[in-house]
Amino acid sequence: MRRVRKPAVSKGICPISVSELDQLIAGCHRDPHRVLGAHPYESKVTVRILAPFADSVNLLLDGDERIELDHEKGGIFVGVIDQPEIPHYRVAIRHSDTEQITYDPYCFLPTIGDFDLHLIGEGRHERLWDLLGANVRELKLGSNLESKVRGVAFAVWAPNAQSVHLVGEHNQWDRGRHPMRALGASGVWELFIPDLGSGSKYKYAIKGADGECHNHADPIAKHTEVPPNTASVIFDSQYEWKDESWLTARADATPWKAPISIYELHLGSWRKGLSYRELAKQLVEYVTEQRFTHVEFMPVMEHPFGGSWGYQVTSFYAPTSRFGTPDDFRFLVDFLHQHQIGVILDWVPAHFPKDEWALARFDGTPLYEHADPRRGEHPDWGTYIFNFGRNEVRNFLVANALYWLSEFHVDGLRVDAVASMLYLDYSRKEGEWLPNEFGGRENLEAVRLLQEVNATAYAKNPGIMMIAEESTAWAGVTRSTDESGLGFGFKWNMGWMHDSLEYLKHEPIHRKWHHKDLTFSLDYAWSENFILPISHDEVVHGKGSLASKVHGDKWQKLATVRAYLAFMWSHPGKQLLFMGSEFGQLEEWSEGSSLPWELLEQPDHLGLLHFVRDLNQSYREHPPLWQQDSIPTGFNFLIDDDHDGNTISFARWSEDGNVIVCAINFSPVPQERYRIPLPSAGRWREILNSDDPQYGGSGVSNSGIDADQGPDRGQPASAIVRLPPLGAVWLEPSELD
Repeated sequence: MRRVRKPAVSKGICPISVSELDQLIAGCHRDPHRVLGAHPYESKVTVRILAPFADSVNLLLDGDERIELDHEKGGIFVGVIDQPEIPHYRVAIRHSDTEQITYDPYCFLPTIGDFDLHLIGEGRHERLWDLLGANVRELKLGSNLESKVRGVAFAVWAPNAQSVHLVGEHNQWDRGRHPMRALGASGVWELFIPDLGSGSKYKYAIKGADGECHNHADPIAKHTEVPPNTASVIFDSQYEWKDESWLTARADATPWKAPISIYELHLGSWRKGLSYRELAKQLVEYVTEQRFTHVEFMPVMEHPFGGSWGYQVTSFYAPTSRFGTPDDFRFLVDFLHQHQIGVILDWVPAHFPKDEWALARFDGTPLYEHADPRRGEHPDWGTYIFNFGRNEVRNFLVANALYWLSEFHVDGLRVDAVASMLYLDYSRKEGEWLPNEFGGRENLEAVRLLQEVNATAYAKNPGIMMIAEESTAWAGVTRSTDESGLGFGFKWNMGWMHDSLEYLKHEPIHRKWHHKDLTFSLDYAWSENFILPISHDEVVHGKGSLASKVHGDKWQKLATVRAYLAFMWSHPGKQLLFMGSEFGQLEEWSEGSSLPWELLEQPDHLGLLHFVRDLNQSYREHPPLWQQDSIPTGFNFLIDDDHDGNTISFARWSEDGNVIVCAINFSPVPQERYRIPLPSAGRWREILNSDDPQYGGSGVSNSGIDADQGPDRGQPASAIVRLPPLGAVWLEPSELD
């Protein structure tokens, strides 16, 4: 038990009322710096130090002078320095036989200025992470321009809190040790802790408006403990980037006119047990060999429950610690860039989980979430929905998007669950949702947020890709914000995905009744800039893997997958394929185990992998397949009505008039003499055949094609070709040898 000391009575001490001392001791003083620290008074300097349970407190001045402080009340120690100006001093706090010497946290000026607070209040601070959270800095000591002290500036937005205390390893998680000060009416609380650096764990002890006190993780923590632990961790990046040439080239890029094939993966189960740095080397080798242009990572932002795959985010500014530090993740992105591979991250601004140690009811009130459950709670996912109309919340999300783009050099964000943001009645019954100000179902605040995110992201980072997972017919998703669009660069083509996979599920004999599922996507293919997604969502929850969706024996399954991917890669739009599909994973994906790489010991699965490699290579080499994805002049059907034959064929065009013809046969019967219209007479040759024996096919091919059969279906020429069973061929004009 700490011995009781009587309040000190000394001449020259700056007086503080007992009630104000009591507020500080009780942990409810909003400006502890007014009491604590050094304060000139009557030509001397009064110093008060908060050191609960300390045996003694001394000030250490230059020249080895030591001034012992008297205990004033409740763990507050006070003393006088006999000079008019605040000197350079440190504090020695003794507990039993241990003495800790440090600078006084309460002798520093605020680390956030009025203009920054104004921008935060307006929701316009584009580098919010430089102010809020934990930032390693050097500050001058009081009014002394010479002396600078290195430490960590902590700041958190909690406008309705009664008090906020910093707790962590540095103070043994003692809620009474480091009260933070409220900066006016901004709602921001701030404190600078000297002699602190990277690696120390911390949280904010927030006494909310409801009177309850909870330890919360930092909303803008840049690093965290490894789950299931939940503390935030101070992190000061020391990473030196080496991707300058990649970023320079990216700034001049026009992605909608470029070849883009994306390999989507879950970091934890691609090859289980790898760190970020181990992943970098193995993933680069694999993706380079397979010729994908980009990787897309399912959310890397910290999340406590691995089974959420990252979509239940609790630390929006921190890469998950499961695989290493933030600089380790920087290394992964950098290494991919150095090998000419782009990086896209899944981003989840639609909702967040209800864990009481994270964002939920952060200051004892609905702060980040909308207060009305009809707008603030997601009925399907059991999560909170952000209050998109609140300035500070909008700022939190816009800055978060910019953070990943600027601090981690990522090349794009795929925004998850956009439809759930756009519609107030999303997944709600009548009476369970609140209309907008005009009586409609559109979430106008979410629309404005998405427009601001996209416009700002593109302005700050030219050449990136902002991608919407939007499953409805909302108009103008990829139209510019200047034209009242949402401002995305791309939209996932969920209609194509649904229709084409539905087609595959039918036995070939029944596919003629579902032929429109193959062709309907061309009715709207140029309404948006599309990405064709075969994502993780299509291989989970009982849907089975891509290969298992197909009827027939194993040969037929893998042959159909090859034909389907050839159809996908030649269809207008960019491509995204989830890991495992490239080699024919047979079982449904599970995040709990690695991909079944042992399948590559089987020739047919290895053949599919090699086909995807050559598919990507051929795609990248031929501009007709990607240069005019977003305009109708880049495509025309040659045959779209062969229902009975389960075939389609079409031409793809480049800007300079070069052409590739694609023909796909989704029947198990080879078409030995199939007449196909062609856009020019002369010699044609195969550039890709999914039925090649090296891929596991039966070998039905064309050694040379002469287009001299006369006009057909509006084309100037036609030719007799062999279409392989459950196969696809790509053709191009060829000069005679």
